[in-house]
Amino acid sequence: MHKPDFNKLPLHTLLAALFSALVLLACRTTPEKPAESPAPPAAVTPAPAPAQTEPPLVTQSTPPLPSNHLRRGAWTDLPGWRDDDPAAAWNALLTSCSTLRAQEVWRAVCAAAGALQRPSREQARRFFETQFTPYQLMQPGGGVEGLATGYYEPLLRGSRTASQRYRYPVYGVPDDLLIVDLPAFSAEPRDSRARARLDGKRVVPYFDRAQIEAGIAPLRGKEIAWVEDPVELFFLQIQGSGRLDLENGNVMRVGYADHNGHPYRSIGRLLIDRGELTADRASMQGIKAWAQQNPDKLRAVLDYNPRYVFFRELPPGLGGPLGAQGVPLTARRSIAVDPRFVPLGAPVFLATTWPLSSKPLNQLMLAQDTGSAIRGAVRADFFWGYGEEAGREAGRMKQSMRMWVLLPRGYPISGIAD
Repeated sequence: MHKPDFNKLPLHTLLAALFSALVLLACRTTPEKPAESPAPPAAVTPAPAPAQTEPPLVTQSTPPLPSNHLRRGAWTDLPGWRDDDPAAAWNALLTSCSTLRAQEVWRAVCAAAGALQRPSREQARRFFETQFTPYQLMQPGGGVEGLATGYYEPLLRGSRTASQRYRYPVYGVPDDLLIVDLPAFSAEPRDSRARARLDGKRVVPYFDRAQIEAGIAPLRGKEIAWVEDPVELFFLQIQGSGRLDLENGNVMRVGYADHNGHPYRSIGRLLIDRGELTADRASMQGIKAWAQQNPDKLRAVLDYNPRYVFFRELPPGLGGPLGAQGVPLTARRSIAVDPRFVPLGAPVFLATTWPLSSKPLNQLMLAQDTGSAIRGAVRADFFWGYGEEAGREAGRMKQSMRMWVLLPRGYPISGIAD
């Protein structure tokens, strides 16, 4: 994410951003009072509203996808499409539809999916071939090869109270963290919103990782838990969600809530460049092993990544961690994508290989999450699920891959590249 230079903004822009920041700060600390409807005229007795089993569906618009990264394809183009079992992704599809059905272009598809009860392998395949059109995703120069990495839901040992053993805090969202909508103050297109804070009368970038770890940020009271290992906490922020095995025997689930607005930088790449690790050992497991052997160098290496993630406690009954789409993720059927190129919730066919193997891993996935390091049209982060095995596969996954996004008929696209 591009770090904005607030000191170079024009005065009127800074003032507008400051006003917006103050409004956002007020909204963060003051609950919004619902608007009151005017009372009907005294002579009119309105008919009682019919009972509803769920809130009325509000139709949302669907922004068109740019075509310069899409090439319309055929089902025969998808490697291993006939070998995969698309019925195994059915629950993930229905989960996506819980939010997608608010968009007109998805409504018929989601209604048809909901009408099918436990489809067979062939029924699910016919459904996708009837309801969707595959589009291959391409790089800006026309290349179709991209990178697939993996992530998972880790388990950390922790506590709701600090102690000598549990010394490293898991923070919730700070009260002074502001979100500045930069496109509202600039004619130049931007693809993100800035995280900031007030410094007197100035709007400045929020504290980076080193400043937060040094205790400069006002985060006292925002601890939702404490853990015993700073490296595991660092990777919890990379994964975006996890479980804490509390010392009282309970398990707490935590999920991504926000971040400090600084760009993500890879400590694996740093260790490779410094000659501390070879490329084949710069996996999550390799970095953890290096950290155990080099405790005196650890803090500086972790601080090389200025991005810091804040968490919230999640309900214990979720089927999986919540992704950016706002729905629980499904192990080995959910991926994180760049939403500028792939609509959140859309089915995606991934053609890659198993980690450290040439064995094909070609299957239908659902684009239900995002990530700060997931940038570009042909880029995906494969969700492996929960536990040690999932962690092993995720930590060593760095594979070449190709992607096809499956779009319902009539999806708005601003022209197709043949």
